[in-house]
Amino acid sequence: MTDRNWDAELQKIDRAMETVSDEAMFPAKVATSPEAKSAAATAQRTTSTLGVFARLTLAVVLGIAIVFWPYSTRCGVGLAAYLGAVGTLITAGVWSAIWTWRHRTAKGHMLALLLILWGLVLGAVDVLPRTGYAVPTANHPVHWTCS
Repeated sequence: MTDRNWDAELQKIDRAMETVSDEAMFPAKVATSPEAKSAAATAQRTTSTLGVFARLTLAVVLGIAIVFWPYSTRCGVGLAAYLGAVGTLITAGVWSAIWTWRHRTAKGHMLALLLILWGLVLGAVDVLPRTGYAVPTANHPVHWTCS
């Protein structure tokens, strides 16, 4: 063991702690008035609700519009553009989910999570047959490029 006298060391620490007041050791929390708290909460709610629903609306519009994709998604550039749009849909869903979570809008958050799921399903329908995890069909062939 060491040659230190731990009883003496602990007594020094006790004496040092006795010189410090309780207020200095454990500072009191700064209390704000209830009026100030409610005003801050109201200001936060009024400034963010419109932004949250604007993000969510953009994501929902993209989720609906992607069903009506006008170009071929079998192979090549059309497939790349479609998968890019699906990636954008997933990103918009995550973006909306983060904001709806922060601003405690439960229904909006569920809708954002459904948009993420919708994007993952749309992406899986085209990616999985090309990677060997699903059965290829005429609309979803094995090849990525048109040959």
